[in-house]
Amino acid sequence: MTGADRQWAAQYEPGDIVRYTRGSKAVRIDAGEYVRVAAVDREKNLLTVERAGGQQITYNPERLHGVSVFREGEREFSVGDRVQFTAPYRDEHIANRQLGTFQQIDPEGNFRIQTDSGRAVQFNVREHPHLDYGYAVTSHSSQGATADRVLIHVDTEQAHEQLVNSRLAYVSVSRARHDAQIYTNDAGKLGDELSRDVSKQSAMEAAHQMPGEDHGHTVEHAEHQSASESHSHVQEEGHSTSR
Repeated sequence: MTGADRQWAAQYEPGDIVRYTRGSKAVRIDAGEYVRVAAVDREKNLLTVERAGGQQITYNPERLHGVSVFREGEREFSVGDRVQFTAPYRDEHIANRQLGTFQQIDPEGNFRIQTDSGRAVQFNVREHPHLDYGYAVTSHSSQGATADRVLIHVDTEQAHEQLVNSRLAYVSVSRARHDAQIYTNDAGKLGDELSRDVSKQSAMEAAHQMPGEDHGHTVEHAEHQSASESHSHVQEEGHSTSR
């Protein structure tokens, strides 16, 4: 969710996991606490959440800031699996979308992960449950990373024009050292989609454009929206290192 989305109860669904970075004395929520969305009142813009002990709290989400929203899912990890962190882990100085490899896992949920930056971190999954498979990442998340071979998946029908464009083509292909392959639903349409320019036009450029001149169409909004990134993925093969 964007910051604006998090202020509207209609954007939430029962079962969503909410984490409060700052906390709130008025709502009686502690900093770093996790709760689960129990009910949504779209008309009154009210959110009812349930704490770990079963206590329910109802509040207007417009009044709280420093909120992150997650969807819970199951993952089965084994030693040797590639993994990515899906939220910052400040205690261990881990950035969002940092990649690593499982070195050790025990039945109590204790992990040892060797990050691609060369550090080994140890923690329990209850301390930081924000993990996902690291074999495929979004093109936005792959910036700054390199791999020997890259497999790029581009769906021309489902992805938004702000995501499938010349910027995606450059970032995705340039991640590869030796080989890059693109997989798509429509090879004939792919060239036009990846040729789309998303450069922003500045006010100065617009002012210098003379009446009657046609400099082509410019897409004004090129911000990455993480919620929509999933339609275009870069899959790595082999070991990836962060610069």
